[in-house]
Amino acid sequence: MTVLSIIRDCLDALLHPSARYDALTRARHRAFMAPRLLGSLAAFAAFPVYLAMRGAPSAIEVAAFAWLIAPILLSWFLSRTGRYEGAHVLSSLALAGLIMAVAVTTGGIESFAAIWLVVVPLEAALSASRRVAAFASLLALSCAGILILVSQLGWLPIGDTSAAERGVLMAFGVASATLYAAGLAFGAESLARTSFALLLREEERYRLLARNMSDVISRHRRNGAVQFISPAVEAMLGVPVAQLLGHGLFDRVHVADRPAYLTALSDAARGDVRSVEFRLRREPVGSERGQIDFIWVELRCRPLDQDAGRDATREADVVAVMRDVTDRKLSEQALDRARSAAEEADAAKTRFLATMSHELRTPLNAIIGFSEMIAQEQTLMLGAAQRREYAQLINDSGQHLLSVVNGILDMSKMESGNFEIASEPFAPRASLMHCCNLLALKARENGVDLVTDAPQDLPFMTGDPRAFKQIVLNLVANAIKFTERGGQVTVTAAVSGSQLALGISDTGIGIAPDDLKRVGAPFFQAGKTYQRRHEGTGLGLSIVKSLVALHLGELTVQSRLGEGTAVTVKLPLVYTPPQAKTSDQKTSSDQKTSEASESKIATLTPVPRQESHDQIQDQPALVKKSA
Repeated sequence: MTVLSIIRDCLDALLHPSARYDALTRARHRAFMAPRLLGSLAAFAAFPVYLAMRGAPSAIEVAAFAWLIAPILLSWFLSRTGRYEGAHVLSSLALAGLIMAVAVTTGGIESFAAIWLVVVPLEAALSASRRVAAFASLLALSCAGILILVSQLGWLPIGDTSAAERGVLMAFGVASATLYAAGLAFGAESLARTSFALLLREEERYRLLARNMSDVISRHRRNGAVQFISPAVEAMLGVPVAQLLGHGLFDRVHVADRPAYLTALSDAARGDVRSVEFRLRREPVGSERGQIDFIWVELRCRPLDQDAGRDATREADVVAVMRDVTDRKLSEQALDRARSAAEEADAAKTRFLATMSHELRTPLNAIIGFSEMIAQEQTLMLGAAQRREYAQLINDSGQHLLSVVNGILDMSKMESGNFEIASEPFAPRASLMHCCNLLALKARENGVDLVTDAPQDLPFMTGDPRAFKQIVLNLVANAIKFTERGGQVTVTAAVSGSQLALGISDTGIGIAPDDLKRVGAPFFQAGKTYQRRHEGTGLGLSIVKSLVALHLGELTVQSRLGEGTAVTVKLPLVYTPPQAKTSDQKTSSDQKTSEASESKIATLTPVPRQESHDQIQDQPALVKKSA
């Protein structure tokens, strides 16, 4: 162990706790204590030599040498309080006081001690404080001015020192001041070297963090140009760092997000802290070649120099941290979709309750009222014709209730995956003409022209004929219901490839664009509930949509408000039921969301019951309006 290491360990033991955990602060405290303690010890060692040369010292000289204990007290002050600037101020005062005491007794401004006034501001410079250095400089100048003044006024004591002794003392003063200044210079050099080493170490540490952390660190100009970007961006975007310098990163920002990106950087350059989320184009890899892939990133940026950001005339750089938040964005979007689905489900329940309150109560009131009148026929003196009329009204109301309940049950079965279809060969033209003939009377009563265009050579198809009739009846009856008197409903059928294309178009009231987006939703009815002029539950098109899905077909709806609606249904000519699922697969399928179960519902093997026209006539009643 060397002497220097022993001295350093002793000094470290004297440091204040606040200075032990910062290398630069520790070096400064050590540089303050070391020369003062060593200087005091050297002064005490030189005291006997001074006595030998001067003889018995005077009272002032004893006081001056006693003042040499002050540096030890200053070191103790710094060790106990950790106040670095305060210790330097006290040190300047102590040194200036010692110089003045010696100079006054040994010749004033011409004393060998006066040269030590130069050391006062040099010593204060080690504090790295402008205030302390200014104070020490003013103090040294003040002391020099006082010595000159008292020398000119003759207030100095008359000494009996010979010229030779004065020369020796002057040499001693210059040499000692030079040695002390040299010690200060070495201390300053040591502090500078320590500061530089710590700076390099910190830079290397931050460089290591920037290169190895998953977040991307970048430095930008005010206009967004990239000056530096960490290598983590290569894993994020799949491109080399060199391609992102300058405006390379900006070129990968989504066009719609570029204003927000540049605004955030501009605000940060003015001194604000900004955060922005935007999309970045990622280089596709492997099988994704040729596809445009964007990821969501969050950019937090702030000015590199706070003062430069506040000065509009200065060009401020911006440092930013960028993080991939695609997973969080996808989760938020999924949460929004789930929230929207929940809100739609709640709205559907509300619509269902509002519709049922009318669709169930109205026929029930008719049934109860007319049945009570029949029960009191003797009192009311009802004739046979009136009884038959009331009985027919009761039957019609009961059929209406049955159709409403059947629609709800069918929709429930389809959503739960328990609705079954029976596939068999049948003639689609005969079924289509039969359905149109059934609805021809209703069309005439409504003043609507029903036109059917079905070629004679339509081939046989394989599917559920009863479900086919229900699809046609629902759509045609719905078109008739929502077509004004004097309008026209056109039903067409044609073969398109391996599919049968059914088209039902009308010149009715049409559907608003906002309502068209929700076509096929259960219990949904277009327009305001209190503005509806037609009865129905809003299940017609939902049932049609589910039956078409069961047959692995397609359904599209096009409409313009006030111009009419066109519904196209495409069904395969040969329906092949999917293989039956195992019980475990069915159990797993029941746990899927309603959207997933709708797409997989055709995997079940089923048979809808045969319904009369009167039973299903009301089911499509509001389908077009809901469309």
